[in-house]
Amino acid sequence: MRYAIGLEYDGSEFLGWQIQRQEPTVQGCVERAVARVADHEARVTCCGRTDAGVHAQSQVAHFDSEAERSERSWILGLNSHLPVGVSVLWIRPVDDSFHARFSAFSRSYEYRILNRWIRPALEARRMSWCRAPLDTTVMNEAAQALLGENDFTSFRAGACQARHAIREIQQISVERFGDVVSLSVTATGFLYHLVRNIAGSLLRIGTGEASGSWLGEVLEARDRSQAAPTAPPEGLYFIAARYPEQYGLPDAVPAFPRGWNLS
Repeated sequence: MRYAIGLEYDGSEFLGWQIQRQEPTVQGCVERAVARVADHEARVTCCGRTDAGVHAQSQVAHFDSEAERSERSWILGLNSHLPVGVSVLWIRPVDDSFHARFSAFSRSYEYRILNRWIRPALEARRMSWCRAPLDTTVMNEAAQALLGENDFTSFRAGACQARHAIREIQQISVERFGDVVSLSVTATGFLYHLVRNIAGSLLRIGTGEASGSWLGEVLEARDRSQAAPTAPPEGLYFIAARYPEQYGLPDAVPAFPRGWNLS
């Protein structure tokens, strides 16, 4: 049987999602937890692999197991074997055709920037920091140049292994919430460092170092050297993925599920 799971994690303690020789990784921790609860090893595949220091609010993954457990038992069991900083939010049995990566038709990321002149302490590993005032109105207007299907070579990391740089951004916005500036991006798919490279260039516009029209010029250049440096990883969050309704995955998780023994 195939199971889909929703996860949140603080990426600051991990070397990214993907298993590697060095530890810890999010995938490694989750696979060990599944092995303990299911009593067998299982490969856990996620929707969007995150880099070291990058967080997830609702990462989606799947694994196969013949172990029979209730949803409550799976969640309690997995979380009891996961380290602080990783939590399973929900689990659902799904059709074998479901694939956490390939079944998703859109993904959303958010990049958070603490915008004040004093460096952060409490949020130092959960937000990026810009000490210069940011003009979010200009940043948001500039970002709209990236909407639609485009060649994002200018915002693609050199180590990106994707066959091409054509992607479709469905929604992009920059908003301010007090001292926090948020860049939100929803797309059909992403490239390696795409959001962080966009964030780096928007920061240049927000501080007045570049004009609002500059971002569109960078996009048209199809040249990574024309864009700004990559923004730091700690501000990036995998927010959500959307799937066909046939899989029955939850959009939100109740804080206290009805009918469950929560003691």
